Amino acid sequence: MAWKPDGQKGFLQRLLSNQAGNVLFMTAAFLIPLLGLVGGGVDMSRLYLAKTRLQQACDAGALAGRKAMDTGSWTTGTGSTEARAINMFEGNFKDGDYGTGTVTKNFSESAGVVSGTASVTMPMMVIRVLGITSKALNVSCTAKMEIPNTDVMFVIDNTGSMNCQVAHSGYSCPGGSNGNVEDSVAKMKGLRSAVKCFYEALAKIDTTENCGSTPSGTVTAQIRFGFMPYSVNVNVGKLLPNSFFADTWTYQSREANTTPVVYGWTVGTESAISWGSWSAAPSNLTTDTAYSGWGNLTGGGSVTINSTSWPKTYTGKNSTTCPLLNTMGTGMLDYTDSGSLQSASLTGSSTPVYGTDITQTLNYSQNNDHTAKGYRYKWSTSGAGSCRLQSSNNRSYTVSRTGSSTKPVTWTAYNNVVTGWTYKQMSHNISGLKISGSSWNNSVALPITTSNGPSVYLSGSSTATTLKYVANQSVDWDGCIEERQSFQNTNASTIGTSDWSPIPSTAYDTDFVTVPTSGNSATLWGPILNDATWMRYDSSGNKSLSNTTNASQVSQLSSISCPTEARKLQVWSTATALETYLSSLVATGSTYHDIGMVWGARFISPTGIFASENAATPSGQPIQRHIVFMTDGDTNTSTTNYSAYGITWWNRKQTSYAPSGTNTDDIVNARLTALCTAIKNQNITLWVVSYGGGTVASTETRLQNCATTPNAPGVANTHYFNATDTTTLIAKFQQIASEIADLRLIS
Repeated sequence: MAWKPDGQKGFLQRLLSNQAGNVLFMTAAFLIPLLGLVGGGVDMSRLYLAKTRLQQACDAGALAGRKAMDTGSWTTGTGSTEARAINMFEGNFKDGDYGTGTVTKNFSESAGVVSGTASVTMPMMVIRVLGITSKALNVSCTAKMEIPNTDVMFVIDNTGSMNCQVAHSGYSCPGGSNGNVEDSVAKMKGLRSAVKCFYEALAKIDTTENCGSTPSGTVTAQIRFGFMPYSVNVNVGKLLPNSFFADTWTYQSREANTTPVVYGWTVGTESAISWGSWSAAPSNLTTDTAYSGWGNLTGGGSVTINSTSWPKTYTGKNSTTCPLLNTMGTGMLDYTDSGSLQSASLTGSSTPVYGTDITQTLNYSQNNDHTAKGYRYKWSTSGAGSCRLQSSNNRSYTVSRTGSSTKPVTWTAYNNVVTGWTYKQMSHNISGLKISGSSWNNSVALPITTSNGPSVYLSGSSTATTLKYVANQSVDWDGCIEERQSFQNTNASTIGTSDWSPIPSTAYDTDFVTVPTSGNSATLWGPILNDATWMRYDSSGNKSLSNTTNASQVSQLSSISCPTEARKLQVWSTATALETYLSSLVATGSTYHDIGMVWGARFISPTGIFASENAATPSGQPIQRHIVFMTDGDTNTSTTNYSAYGITWWNRKQTSYAPSGTNTDDIVNARLTALCTAIKNQNITLWVVSYGGGTVASTETRLQNCATTPNAPGVANTHYFNATDTTTLIAKFQQIASEIADLRLIS
């Protein structure tokens, strides 16, 4: 076809080839997709914002519901945990927010995990022109109490007052300790209940205690609990290695006084007795008046007297010639005399003296008992008269003699015989308690008694003496300890926290980080040995530091307050083991808060004596650390208590002067305050619970200041609690457990 000018083309042909006005048509062609692009961006922004807020509302609801559930169970209805979740959701996202419609939401719980879902339809504004009128938004959320790896050390008051009821009107605890017998509603029983409920809340293991709900869920983290019961002392010794203890320790004790040598004597065979003369017989044996009971011999015949026969009636005599027959002395014809020789009697013996005597002289006496009978002729006037032979009653008399004999003496020497004791401050070797590693004997043999030797006669003595020798006494050790080197206050008027805060470098008793070393005795501990200690007094009964040999001026404590053995941090996988331990706690003794706190810190410190166990989990994961410190009373000390510092008045490890009870109270309070500060500085959370309502205001203030404080100024301290009754104590322990657990979103 030939080319034609435009003027010769048809209309349609010219329109098709004409480029004038093409922009308008092109703009119209791209307007619809451009509208979709811009409108989609607007609606997508709206969708993103709405879904983000919907998700946040769901998360907030799940967290609120789980927090409201705490250690209890999930509930529904008005005021329930479900209602708390929904209210929190609606506080963050209401029907119609961001141009949405009605929101559908739901929260539920399973195994301690709160799950939520929410959905809402959002109308489109721009892209509806493309036929997309609305978009459904759906979110889900899950919250749980997720417990981190956690160590909890309970530092718990085990003093005598825990046997009493909580303070209330009209109640007075007998003796302040109820006679060391738990009351039926004793505070100690309440403490056991509270610890069990704490355990349920954190370990998620059910106990026999009714804690309001059954624990649900499982714990995958390492949760360890330790216990530090305290009163005057703490019982930790047998949980420590042998190397942490000294081999010798100083006590208020006694040392035997001995003689280098004493001599005892024995004797050999006795010689024959050498007798002297008999004593003279009575001189009047020939006198009739020396006899009594004279009477005629009856019958006829004769009587032989001293081999001579005499007629009983002498004929041919008269009243004058008859008496003339009595030719022996005055009025006596004759007498008979018979003797009875008695056995010789030892009347005495000499007492040999060493260096002087080689024999012993024995003195004797011997009696010869005689019976004499007199005879005489006497004229009888009866009838025609007759000369009659008469006899007397028997007359007794004794003659005696003395004599002596000898025995050879043998002398024997006895060495190191105990003659008495000197009571004083002295050192004993206590290494016998050590076996190896962390194994211990329950007693140690110390030379503080005697054993019986032979019974002998000592030089110059005629009385047998049982010789005494120094012997070892088995002294029991329960496990309570004496503290290592301490800071010593030199002025009672300046006792204060500044003495111990910051902890002095030489105050190893307050230092809970330094590990003992055998080359530094100041870092080592010693055992409390009550049976090896005596308190000394002067003649007026006043306490005395002077040595004494007078056993009437010393006394021993009948008993000491050594509480139940502590427990290191450990996983208590069964409630039975925990409950058995709690049942073993016995309340007795006075209140020394500081010794409980320092050992609680030592047992939980990640850098101290148990660093290898406490620094991290076995897999190397970090651990959160908490001390729960519970007490029911004010500091209460005595200078005659056997504490971790010995018997305070005599040992004076914390003072350079004779302390009073007020001084030792002040020291305990000052050390407690310093320890609380040091513990918190080690990133250990310190929870403090005052229980029973029996403390004074100054104690309450001290306890409140001891607790970990919030970071924000002016915020109430949520780590200090005052529980005046058991119900509140249980609730506070459950609250602490809840606070320790982390509330986390897991999806």
